[in-house]
Amino acid sequence: MYRAPVDEIAFTLKHVTGFSADLEADRFGELSEDLVDAIVAEAGRFAADEIAPLAKVGDEKGATLKDGVVTTPPGWPDLYRRWCEGGWNGLAAPEAFGGQGLPTLLSVAAIEMWNSGSMAFAIGPTLTIGAIEALDKHATPELQEKYLEKLVSGEWMGTMNLTEPQAGSDLNALKARAEPVGDGTYRIFGQKIFITYGEHDFTDNIVHLVLARLPDAPAGTRGLSLFLVPKFLVNDDGSPGERNDVFCASMEHKLGIHASPTCTMIYGDGKFGDTPGAVGWLIGEENRGLACMFTMMNNARLAVGMQGVGIAETATQKALAYAHERRQGRAAGAKDEGMSPIVEHPDIKRTLLTMKAQTQMARAITYCCAHAIDRARLGEGEEAKAWQARADILTPMAKAFSTDVGVEVASLGLQVHGGMGYVEETGAAALYRDARIAPIYEGTNGIQAIDLVMRKLPLQGGEAMATLLAELRDDQEAIASASGLGATGEKLALALDDLEAATAFLTGAAGEGRVSEALAGATPYLRLFSLVIGVAFNARAVASNENPGHAVLVRFMAENLLGETAGLRQRVIEGAGSLDAAADALLSA
Repeated sequence: MYRAPVDEIAFTLKHVTGFSADLEADRFGELSEDLVDAIVAEAGRFAADEIAPLAKVGDEKGATLKDGVVTTPPGWPDLYRRWCEGGWNGLAAPEAFGGQGLPTLLSVAAIEMWNSGSMAFAIGPTLTIGAIEALDKHATPELQEKYLEKLVSGEWMGTMNLTEPQAGSDLNALKARAEPVGDGTYRIFGQKIFITYGEHDFTDNIVHLVLARLPDAPAGTRGLSLFLVPKFLVNDDGSPGERNDVFCASMEHKLGIHASPTCTMIYGDGKFGDTPGAVGWLIGEENRGLACMFTMMNNARLAVGMQGVGIAETATQKALAYAHERRQGRAAGAKDEGMSPIVEHPDIKRTLLTMKAQTQMARAITYCCAHAIDRARLGEGEEAKAWQARADILTPMAKAFSTDVGVEVASLGLQVHGGMGYVEETGAAALYRDARIAPIYEGTNGIQAIDLVMRKLPLQGGEAMATLLAELRDDQEAIASASGLGATGEKLALALDDLEAATAFLTGAAGEGRVSEALAGATPYLRLFSLVIGVAFNARAVASNENPGHAVLVRFMAENLLGETAGLRQRVIEGAGSLDAAADALLSA
């Protein structure tokens, strides 16, 4: 059974990200370390005692659709009610609308634990959190007054509607349309697919955020507008009124996250109401919808990164417990007679430590990304811009590396279980099935790599990246002579050499118009970058001396995982030629 690693999470919050120094400087008002510890502990209790026990029934029963009505697994609506009563939905939401206004960093730590308890449950509320942020930043005061309080409380939930049958990652191909009525409202027509929690029985209203095109909109993404489309129109007293012309036509049967309803939504076919067309309200400016939606998407990408961390943590705990119980063979040097617990075999030790190390690397990256978001919000002028650039650089790695880690660690956990991992009884297979979607949605990990190389490296004329690289060098030099870290300083120095060389190559290729070369190296570059910062960020916390086990884990990361960077550097710099040469084999297949 999952138990929240509250000590590791609190340690990462305070000493890996620099949050402890922020608290001492009163950057977050009256928020104290004691309060942070209390919030993390209670979030951990809720995740372990309330969410995790319902994960199995969620996986086995799943969500069902009958006559347009979605029913979630037994106990899930009540679980959601208790979640809302605990105030978790509004942890980082604006205080003006009933939220607690706490740092994104604390919300991210809680989201990790929700996903460790059940990824299928956590994904619904976290999309609502993203919708709250989009409306808070871009909606009119009238829309904010009508919808935000109930979204913040969790009384209503929000969704994100982008994908269409012909338009997955390429939003240029979106065809959903919006027609102005003349009274400030619009009629929305079209089909959206893969809509998470598009229909469910948690709340009595659902607030859909929908990308669509106006009649005179320019082609491509420059012609997209964002609309708020509620399931039920809202009466003057705030209660749900007439049913809007939107419904769930079908629900996907998926590899994992079975309890999360993934819906095909139909807008404006006349099923409800006298006039065809779902009634919607514009969010932000006409033809500027993608900029508004990116507020929600960036929030969702960090939240999806937390899915990877959460799954990896649960898989590691499950595998470690099994390795202590399962006896096979006799370990080298074993003192006891008979078979040894498999945790005593070197290969299993290496596997388990790899799982634990990768999980903590992903945790450090995602938490540091959230910390940068918070500092950007608190800062002013150039300081705010610098922190925002840092968050922008870290976001694609927080999403992509962490979700890759979720799949890798879940797979390793299944391997530790042996044949019992391949059957459903142990739950190891369910974690692997759940984890596999995370590298795909909210922008595939390949798209995250492209974003990192083509959009994030050039930020501030390359100054943002140069500043980060300089900080990583400082981190490496600070631990170069530290005791108890073995060859960590040396290994990190070599990995930084690889990162700097790969960065220089990609910056040159993109700047000189050799786009294919830059794109060919994007995915290995993202992993190379992530490995380096995963170790460097964690190394920052060694000096605190508050967690001796952390230093041992950092040494394992550096001496066992950083060796990969040399090969990744080669793939970045030399991989394009062989890729082009072999492409004909794909075209002729």
